[in-house]
Amino acid sequence: MPAATMAVMPVIEARELTKVFRRPDKSEGLRGSLRHLVTRRYTTTSAVDHVSLSIEPGEAVAYVGPNGAGKSTTVKLLSGILVPTSGEVVVGGIVPHRDRIANARQVGVLFGQRTQLWWDLPVRESLALLRDMYGIGPADYRAQLARFDEVLELGELLPVTARKLSLGQRMRADLAAALLHRPGIVYLDEPTIGLDIAVKDRVRDFLRRLVADGTTLILTTHDLGDIEDVCRRIAIIDGGRIIYDGGLDGVKDTFARERCMHVRLTTDVDPQSVAALLPDAEVTPGGSPGEFTIRFDRFVLTAGQVIATASSLAEIDDLLIDEPAIEDVVRKVYSGELELEPAEDGVGAGVGA
Repeated sequence: MPAATMAVMPVIEARELTKVFRRPDKSEGLRGSLRHLVTRRYTTTSAVDHVSLSIEPGEAVAYVGPNGAGKSTTVKLLSGILVPTSGEVVVGGIVPHRDRIANARQVGVLFGQRTQLWWDLPVRESLALLRDMYGIGPADYRAQLARFDEVLELGELLPVTARKLSLGQRMRADLAAALLHRPGIVYLDEPTIGLDIAVKDRVRDFLRRLVADGTTLILTTHDLGDIEDVCRRIAIIDGGRIIYDGGLDGVKDTFARERCMHVRLTTDVDPQSVAALLPDAEVTPGGSPGEFTIRFDRFVLTAGQVIATASSLAEIDDLLIDEPAIEDVVRKVYSGELELEPAEDGVGAGVGA
């Protein structure tokens, strides 16, 4: 078969993945406990609700949403920690919860709020135990430690007991532990939490290099700098369902269509004159004569049309267009400002936009 017609097989494939938790529903106090012994009642919560994802080798995907949206539960399903209530998941040809050992050898996992270091051991000994568990050779182990020292300044942490590490120090050590065996698939949950700006920048650069070398990455984070620096695709989950899955530019076009143009003209112009020529835009005066701001939908008006209209009234002295950041979109999702329809079959509106 010609190379041009060969389809790339996904390395992560989730279909209709669902996880339902059942919790006891009982009244408070001894009477409630006794009544629950006689008549057991439960409430169910769908933490992940028919999520479908298809991720190709070498992709870096940001998986974001508000707290409690289902991000961490999804990662636990993909990594085999949890067993799905229904649906299917295959990672690197393996069903994670059915063959956890084989799956553990091909994936690296970091949960920002949990550590995989041994609490009462120095970091050096924790990493040595992981080295033996994964069967890493001496030369490869030394090379990995040197690599992590360059990026994470790991050397200074090696003799320190894990319980004595600060949050930022623990995250650096946990990153090393998650990536020690050179996994081809990596799940990172808040990997830069607690890191200072300099280390955070080095970690992001390191993650970009991992992806460039072919590592598949799923990144769940509230640090939107991580998303824009590392990922080209974003999946937004809310209420257990994926509401968008596509490129970063696509999500901006779908959920941040508004543009804001700041204009300063060489002569004073009544903003009402501009508004009359741009009825589909919102025009507000600035702080000085000849200055005003024009808000417009980029799919209704182009920036060129807005500029042409302004320049027809007077010569433009200065011009600035505010481009939306992914931060604006995700913040609106977190705050519930965006009223989005759940995606069908796990594919969000705007895919391919």
